[in-house]
Amino acid sequence: MNNQYIRREVFCCETCRELKSFWENEISKQTCYRELEEDRQGKSALRKLREEWKQRLEKRLQMLDNPDEKKKQASTVG
Repeated sequence: MNNQYIRREVFCCETCRELKSFWENEISKQTCYRELEEDRQGKSALRKLREEWKQRLEKRLQMLDNPDEKKKQASTVG
């Protein structure tokens, strides 16, 4: 359809208020969805597992970088 045949609506104050309230409602819905998703991800075990593996890998890298420290700790304890 050509643009010349499309009916253009003129916004009046009432329409502006409706438009504003519509977008405010949409924003509040999106905010609610975002908060629910953040809560869901916060409760997920995946984040906890990743953190545990990250700590394990860091300890392993430290052990590989400084093998003498491990021997010193073993000799001090034993």
